[in-house]
Amino acid sequence: MNKVKWFLMPLLVISISGFSQSRVKKALFIIADGIPADVIEKLNTPNLKAIAAQGQYLRAYVGGEKGGYSQTPTISANGYNSLLTSTWVNKHNVWGNDIKAPNYNYWTIFRMVKNADPAKKTALFSSWTDNRTKLVGEGPVTGSYKIDYAYDGYELDTVKFPHDKADNYMHLIDEQVVNAAAACVKANGPDLSWVYLEYTDDMGHRYGDSPQYYDAVEKMDNQVGRIWKAIQYRQKHFNEDWVIFITTDHGRSELNGKDHGGQSARQRNTWMVTSYHPLNNYAQYYTPGVIDITPSIAKFMNIKVPAEQLREADGISLIGTVSVAVPQATYVQGNIDVSWKALDQKGNAKIWVAATNNYKDGKPDDYKLMAEVPVSAGHALVSVKDLPSGFYKVCIEAPGNTVNRWVIVEGKTK
Repeated sequence: MNKVKWFLMPLLVISISGFSQSRVKKALFIIADGIPADVIEKLNTPNLKAIAAQGQYLRAYVGGEKGGYSQTPTISANGYNSLLTSTWVNKHNVWGNDIKAPNYNYWTIFRMVKNADPAKKTALFSSWTDNRTKLVGEGPVTGSYKIDYAYDGYELDTVKFPHDKADNYMHLIDEQVVNAAAACVKANGPDLSWVYLEYTDDMGHRYGDSPQYYDAVEKMDNQVGRIWKAIQYRQKHFNEDWVIFITTDHGRSELNGKDHGGQSARQRNTWMVTSYHPLNNYAQYYTPGVIDITPSIAKFMNIKVPAEQLREADGISLIGTVSVAVPQATYVQGNIDVSWKALDQKGNAKIWVAATNNYKDGKPDDYKLMAEVPVSAGHALVSVKDLPSGFYKVCIEAPGNTVNRWVIVEGKTK
């Protein structure tokens, strides 16, 4: 009898120990404003390099499809919201920094997380209050969603941060933001956090490509390092598994680096750094967009996103299995020619088509299943002769992910 007890006891300990090792998934992303890829790649950024050594550095892009229906101005708030919602401006409707009429029907990553698990805690650290009040959209417009830990609005505090002509006060504000972020992460470990750093963009506007601007970027790297240190503390002392993404919202003009907003290569060419490894084949073979960060975070955190949101998301996760990428759809004489790149060829792809865009008004679209073909086929031709319209939304639903494409028929009314 005693021998049996001694035999069973180690098994019980192993079972309990294994169960306790399930680590809570947490994510933090940083937007460092207005830094093109070429600047990051030539400057001394030891903290970004250290994070990339654990995970990866990637060139990326902003601005939507150049010349296409999703073309998005390379402006700050536009870029933030493209990250937050995994959609371009044709959906999220933030056209400038005034943030006049964001379309909250396209959920942010914060709302996705809270919808999946209301107990999860969120945090936001920023100079602007608009990032929280207008973009994330605290209040009734988003179902009374509220950030749990909010540290922002420092630009309005002219007593603590008197506005000097050289804009050095913005560096002090970013320091305040970073100190608050590092302290909150270390003490509270929010499940999802956004840190926004502004000083780099201010120096870019003032001086363009210059020693002052490069110094601001190197200061940003130091700040990232302090936040990363707080994350490492949490991982060491708590049962938590963290991922960090650092990126930017736009590049700068080729002429002198002072401007942005257009579609030139340098204004669109950005970057991202993540601690996650290994990234998937989509990340390896294609240039990711800022829209890909939200689905990556959702995948990492095991967040279940409603199907209607997945059908609208323009981004693709850089983490986990991806079945399809690079969707294309062309109207040809009553048919839609749908194609994609098959990255994981297992299973079938379902082709859904809707001739409406009710979603932007908070109403469901009437999607019809038009075809089901092997993912490996890479294309499908579907007839829409019984669904006459000047506009179609096409979704390709595959085992690993869902992608979408709009079709605007020339010569027909939308």
